[in-house]
Amino acid sequence: MLTELKNPFVLAPLAGVTDSAFRRICFGHGAALAFTEMISAKGLYYRNANTEDLLKIHEDEGPVGIQLFGSEPLMLQFAAEKLKDRPNVCIDLNMGCPVPKVVKNGEGSALLKSPALAEELVRATVKAAGKPVTVKMRIGFDEVHPVDPVDFALRMQDAGASLITVHGRTREQYYSGKADWSAIRRIKEALDIPVAGNGDIFSAQDALRMLDETGCDLAVIARGALGNPWIFAECEAARKGQPIPKRPDMDEIIETVKKHAMLLLEDKEEYRAVREMRKHAAWYTKGIKGAAALRAKASEAESLDEMFTILEGLKQLNPAK
Repeated sequence: MLTELKNPFVLAPLAGVTDSAFRRICFGHGAALAFTEMISAKGLYYRNANTEDLLKIHEDEGPVGIQLFGSEPLMLQFAAEKLKDRPNVCIDLNMGCPVPKVVKNGEGSALLKSPALAEELVRATVKAAGKPVTVKMRIGFDEVHPVDPVDFALRMQDAGASLITVHGRTREQYYSGKADWSAIRRIKEALDIPVAGNGDIFSAQDALRMLDETGCDLAVIARGALGNPWIFAECEAARKGQPIPKRPDMDEIIETVKKHAMLLLEDKEEYRAVREMRKHAAWYTKGIKGAAALRAKASEAESLDEMFTILEGLKQLNPAK
């Protein structure tokens, strides 16, 4: 099914962001595939309630990949078996998360330093999954622990991975500096399975350049989608040689914020939905005239109605043309 996507533009897994509500918004604007937030294999094993919340996939979503992290083959095998009958198209193994508490446990990007273990994790997951297993990796760890990203990717392919997503940064870089797209190209040229490129895609032009310069099969959009689900429609228009749609006016932005909030309420109580929408409202209104002061007020809103009333004030400062 990963080879039958409607276009090559994918929403990356983002912790605290890519829940069902945000995925549905992005699917509505043209995303071909989206990933869940990073989910702990141990959390699934121990039936953690918060972990179960991350697994919610609604019927109106497009293809969804569930991203797991862990460093124990038996845990990942258990998680894959548990997820076998879920409505997701693949299991994605995280080998790129740079967060200290994840790396400290030998998970995420720490696995770049342990390719043999990483292979074992992929084999165990493939054995149990009953669906494609993909891998998200970075191009290295740090200067003290050199990693050959091509060799690592080849080992993941040999272990049974169906697709590799490559973030063109090392763990040491986190999200700073510039992503190395040439490393993504080297990996693409070496592998027989599809490769997805990730890093520094903030516009339709960036996405097309990623596909063109690296030869990769998919362009994975992460921070470029924050408050900007329209990027997927823009990418598809550019790919087809069509005019890029006009940027949304204030009315459309506020309507999207409201729709996003209503989708959140389907899965979460308002107290939690309000607090999660605060960051999304800030992203949706970034760069808009007069937004800074109102954003500060919206970040303290205690109800969705209060947040919507505050944001409505932006219409007067940014009238439709």
